[in-house]
Amino acid sequence: MAISGGLFISFEGIDGVGKSTQADLMEKYLAGKGLSVVRTFEPGGTDLGAEIRHLLLHRKGEVSARSEALLYAADRAHHVASKIVPALKAGQVVITDRFLDSSVAYQGAGRELDLTEVRNLSLWAVDNLLPDLTVLLDLDAELASKRRVQTGEEPDRLEREKIEFFEAARNSYLDLAKSEPKRFFVVDANQEPEKIWSAIQSRLDEVLESKGL
Repeated sequence: MAISGGLFISFEGIDGVGKSTQADLMEKYLAGKGLSVVRTFEPGGTDLGAEIRHLLLHRKGEVSARSEALLYAADRAHHVASKIVPALKAGQVVITDRFLDSSVAYQGAGRELDLTEVRNLSLWAVDNLLPDLTVLLDLDAELASKRRVQTGEEPDRLEREKIEFFEAARNSYLDLAKSEPKRFFVVDANQEPEKIWSAIQSRLDEVLESKGL
């Protein structure tokens, strides 16, 4: 899907890398430039998505790997159709915490499903829409796990997975970044937030210039 106007940016990385912090900084920076920004997330960025999010992350009992992948795809399809595409067509900047690369990393590598099948399912769900820029915050799985514990929040179903799950997801993310170097911007998340943002801002400015924004 090709959309003229607008700018689509996704933040990716395993849980605990600091995506929300950097997305907050980006939103403020773009708003300061006079751009209209839409913040969203997956799963759960819409009313329907909130119901799917509960099934995925908070429902008691097991969810099979393929069922999980399909639920994420359903959430993403509705998210794109009802929120992301309309915003982009209106010339807005969309910043999402997670997009289809999360499914490849988590359901593909983490759940040991076929990565190509998971990616193709997600591409079909979003009518081949991809972000203009994907910021991948990279961090060792053990460090990310310690950060999650420090928040004091009750972990959801995915956050309770073993460290091997997150190591597989992290490696998958890095492979995705290598395969699409123009879209991905990889940042070492084991730094002070200000230093991470400085690197992201430099790359963002290049993208804004290329888009004439």
